[in-house]
Amino acid sequence: MDEQLFLLFPELNEFQDQDLKTKTLQVWKEALVEGGWTINDLLEMPFTLLIEKTSINLIDHTRAVTRTALAIAQAMKEVYGDRITINQDILLAGALLHDVGKLFEFAKSGGEFKKSRSGELLRHPFSGAVFAARFGLPEEVLHIIACHSKEGDGRRSTIEAIIVNHADFVNFEPFK
Repeated sequence: MDEQLFLLFPELNEFQDQDLKTKTLQVWKEALVEGGWTINDLLEMPFTLLIEKTSINLIDHTRAVTRTALAIAQAMKEVYGDRITINQDILLAGALLHDVGKLFEFAKSGGEFKKSRSGELLRHPFSGAVFAARFGLPEEVLHIIACHSKEGDGRRSTIEAIIVNHADFVNFEPFK
C-alpha cells in the first residue's frame, strides 16, 4: 500500500523530516483501513459532498491544496526572506492530511458517496485531527487539520495553518 500512496501523493517525497513523512504516510494507511476504503475508493471519492456530482476526487483536491500551499510558501519566502518563517515539513504534512477525516465523514452506499453517521456528528477537520493525533504528529500539524475549514475561522494561529486554509478555499470556491 505504501507504493500506491506514494504514487497518489508524490509530494510525500518532498519531506526533509523522514519521521514526519513516515507518520503522514501512516495516517493515510490506517485511515484507509479503519474507514474500510481501498485505493480505488480514494480515486472515486469526491472531494466534497457540497457540490453535486463533482468530477474532482479527494486525491486531486488534496494534491492541489498541497501544491498551492507549497507555492504560497515559496512566494512568501522569496519576497519576505527572513522576515517570515515557514516550516515546510509542517506545512506539507498539514496540507497532505487536511482532509484525511473525510475517510470517516463519508460512506458509500449503493455506489453513491454520502455522509456517514460519524460525519453527521463530527465534521472531517475534527475527526481528522483526532485520528492523526494517535500517530504522534506535532501539534502544529493537528492545528492545521483542525483549522483548515470553516471551523478554523478566527482560530488559525500559525502561518502554516493560514496558508493551508486559504489554499483549501482557493481549490474549493471555483468548483461551487
